[in-house]
Amino acid sequence: MFDAEGLERLRIRLERQVEAGFAPGVVGLVAHGPHVETFALGKMAFGGPGMRRDTIFRIASMTKAVTATAVMMLVEEGTLRLDEPVDRLLPELADRRVLRRLDAELDDTVPAKRAITVEDLLSFRCGLGLLLAPPGRYPIQKAIADLGVVVIGPPDPANPFDNDAWMRKLGSLPLLAEPGEDWLYGTGSNLQGVLVARASGKPLSRFFEERIFGPLGMKDTAFVVPPAEIDRLAHAYRSQDGKLVVSDEPATGRWSQPPAFEPGGGGLVSTVDDYLAFARMLLADGRHQGQALLAPASVKAMTTDHLTVEQRAGGEMILGRGRGWGYGMSVVTEAGAGQPAPGTFGWIGGFGSSWISDPARDLTAILLTQHEFTSASGDPIHQEFQEDAYSALR
Repeated sequence: MFDAEGLERLRIRLERQVEAGFAPGVVGLVAHGPHVETFALGKMAFGGPGMRRDTIFRIASMTKAVTATAVMMLVEEGTLRLDEPVDRLLPELADRRVLRRLDAELDDTVPAKRAITVEDLLSFRCGLGLLLAPPGRYPIQKAIADLGVVVIGPPDPANPFDNDAWMRKLGSLPLLAEPGEDWLYGTGSNLQGVLVARASGKPLSRFFEERIFGPLGMKDTAFVVPPAEIDRLAHAYRSQDGKLVVSDEPATGRWSQPPAFEPGGGGLVSTVDDYLAFARMLLADGRHQGQALLAPASVKAMTTDHLTVEQRAGGEMILGRGRGWGYGMSVVTEAGAGQPAPGTFGWIGGFGSSWISDPARDLTAILLTQHEFTSASGDPIHQEFQEDAYSALR
């Protein structure tokens, strides 16, 4: 149960953020066991209609947990193995070469010590991912930009790449690190998406719909917003010169038509209730209304930190202090001030979304905003919302 005064404090703090201009509006949700409280505050756009509980938001990297779930479903079926090289289904990644140093020219490489495995993709230790360095510092960054192969980012309907074309371009690049050695954010999820499509013989979106969204009743989660529902998609904003400017407009934006390449790392839109259904499935050890979508062992693998101390330290700018990485989501590893309890899992989305689920307290907190992140680890409103969710528990 929640404390009424605690919920009111939570609502007031969110309301003040909206009134101060952080975003036109927000939708927050806290769930403790069967008890769910939602807060739809402000507007869907400056000067637009009021925010609704069923407003659709771009959830960006919160897509990653869904994609990892799809991979684990195929592992359970025996279609994939965690320890198998990806070469069978992703031959573009066979016989990898690795840069001698990050600042090396692209031909200054050595053979990789071993093949990339399915588990390497899930744990983001596949040797490919986001470089936490200013653009253009290293030759590999220019090569990535020239090829148009983004490691993170939203879908781009103007991008002509399908899965095969994207893989060919990515496969022409050397690895940034040896498989298994460094935690590199982002690319592993897009590779997982291609892997699921090839292993299942169907588009990633169809696999999601048939195996995850349909069974969970996630009717508003997809890579595209249907024309009949486009008025429920909130405007997206980013900070520029001290003010908010529109970064994606519903009717003509990136989610108004299906992308040729469906990014498993950040392409979905969703609602708070849809994502709550997904989070609750994980909290229930993979079950939903008596149906087993995942085995408990798969959920445990997804929600357990797989990183070494050194790998966590290397990814701290993105993960935050005291957090590691499971499959598709972060995992809290250390207790700390303002930090959710160890064992809590969840992730964030660069368009302004966050989610945590705490198995020990049976608590989920989801906050969807229209304000793109101004830092790699998110904006303070998200941590404050999570702190307030804990404070509201009786």
